[in-house]
Amino acid sequence: MQAFRQLPFMGVIRVNNEAAKVGYRMGDPAWSNLGQGQPEVGEITGAPARLSQINLEPSDHAYGPVEGLPELREAVAAHYNRLFRKGKASQYSADNVAIAAGGRLALSRIGAALDNMRLGYFTPDYTAYEDLLVTFHRLNPSWIELSPQNGFTIDPEQLEARVQRDGLGALLISNPCNPTGVVVQGEELNRWVQMARRRNCTLLMDEFYSHYIFEGGKPGAGPVSAAAYVEDVNKDPVIIVDGLTKCYRYPGWRVGWVVAPREVIQALTAAGSFLDGGPGRPIQRAAMQVLEPKRADQETAAVRTVFAEKQQLTVSKLKELGVTFPGTPRSTFYAFGDVSKLPAPLNTGEGFMREAFKHQVLTVPGEYFDVNPHRSRTGVSPLQGFVRFSFGPPRANLAAGLERLGEMVRKLR
Repeated sequence: MQAFRQLPFMGVIRVNNEAAKVGYRMGDPAWSNLGQGQPEVGEITGAPARLSQINLEPSDHAYGPVEGLPELREAVAAHYNRLFRKGKASQYSADNVAIAAGGRLALSRIGAALDNMRLGYFTPDYTAYEDLLVTFHRLNPSWIELSPQNGFTIDPEQLEARVQRDGLGALLISNPCNPTGVVVQGEELNRWVQMARRRNCTLLMDEFYSHYIFEGGKPGAGPVSAAAYVEDVNKDPVIIVDGLTKCYRYPGWRVGWVVAPREVIQALTAAGSFLDGGPGRPIQRAAMQVLEPKRADQETAAVRTVFAEKQQLTVSKLKELGVTFPGTPRSTFYAFGDVSKLPAPLNTGEGFMREAFKHQVLTVPGEYFDVNPHRSRTGVSPLQGFVRFSFGPPRANLAAGLERLGEMVRKLR
């Protein structure tokens, strides 16, 4: 119809649609989805039992507040104060939290509320940022390339120089990073927050993988959040987006939140009033159970242990096949591997994906993470030779998929 513009499928959704053309169906145990963007959602060793029941109350049939239920907002604030704000004078409150139906909607509210500005973004990074930067026309995107030669990292001094040179009003980044698994933490993250404060450059921190921290195949010291380095919760230009999707393994609930200065939350609430009207009541009450301190800590500790083992398995098996890594991934549940030295057609992300379909395995081409709003950059993507491998599936399904990828590579050598 002439009234609608063309909207191509992006990222994981495109992979799923292409795989469906050759027989893939979501949840089919014969396939290994090493392209998936969600963690396994069943029981895992050491984690509390999965929540299985939601009770409806009469009030649940009415609209809820656009900014979320006050009880859940308070629970999220307490969660951040407990993990990241101990001993600090400035503490988060419910006024610093807005609940949204998932991270993408939270980001959309932010995009709708931002004023005219130059907004810095990185490549590689989360594919949905491209749509966000295209949809909200007040934003003038400014590209910052992270190269494999530097392990997809940027020095804080270099970052500050770019902010100053390009007059950036905000930076959008996933930390830990989807797809690379790179994480900015400790003193380096503190310097980022100091820079934001000094330059009045708002940090838009997508922290959905904040608890997936690994070190040498073992659980690492986590979680990670810019909240730990904020001085004044109502003045520092730090906006944090997170939720229950990744770290608590409830992606189907679509519960996300924004933690930010009070005036930002007010702006996001105004944006939410016309974008979505606010999240549903019943699922928010269930979310409060997930964030109970003992349950939350048990879940995230189990996640680090189980996924550290799966990360080690994934990286070691892929290295045996000739896949290389610019740096050891230390977070998320992805391994961003260079396949350019493999035999054709496996030496590009797209070619690798097509061949893997023949072995009932899904992977995501690296160039999908070359965020490029308005297609302003032309030519071959520098990420053409990369693939994002997910170790989100259960271990047995993951191992089977890696074994079939091994058969594929050996057959083409």
